[in-house]
Amino acid sequence: MADLEKAIATQLANIETRTGQSLAALAKLVNDSGLSKHGELVTMLKRDLGLGHGDANTLVHHVRKSDGASAAKAAGLEGDAVLDGIYAGPKAGLRPIHDALMAQIGVFGAFEIAPKKGYVSLRRKKQFAMIGPGANTRVDVGLNLKDGTATERLKALPAGGMCPYQVRLTQAAEVDAELVAWIRQAYDGAG
Repeated sequence: MADLEKAIATQLANIETRTGQSLAALAKLVNDSGLSKHGELVTMLKRDLGLGHGDANTLVHHVRKSDGASAAKAAGLEGDAVLDGIYAGPKAGLRPIHDALMAQIGVFGAFEIAPKKGYVSLRRKKQFAMIGPGANTRVDVGLNLKDGTATERLKALPAGGMCPYQVRLTQAAEVDAELVAWIRQAYDGAG
């Protein structure tokens, strides 16, 4: 956990450098914005300060002293209950895809699983993947690949998002060697 805290401190210092503003000034901007929803604040910081999604998200969590895991816990969700909440109702049939992914990723080594409201973030020193339903019919795997090359399957996402690449899965059989190799590349790069 100390590595994660160090990574967040470095990210916040980099945000100060990029914006030319102190954390206190940035906190004032967030608190004085009149906005109350997390997503609205992230959008405002991206628009007004030119921050990427990850930086804006981290800054809002820092100012609000919150995180996705706290939000899940506040909703009464912990451990497997978080996944039960994410994969509920029409998304329940997607849980085997998630489980197949985690079985493959689990052999890589140590990493943190940070549950969020609608997905889980997988982190080492920094996030390497996000896994969660993208719709009622698919699981999206967001990947932080530094030197990825987009393919028909490995979709490049717009700049400034939380992950530059995404793979969409509709069945557990799609958790194959190609996908596991991309996830492993992201894991190694986060570390």
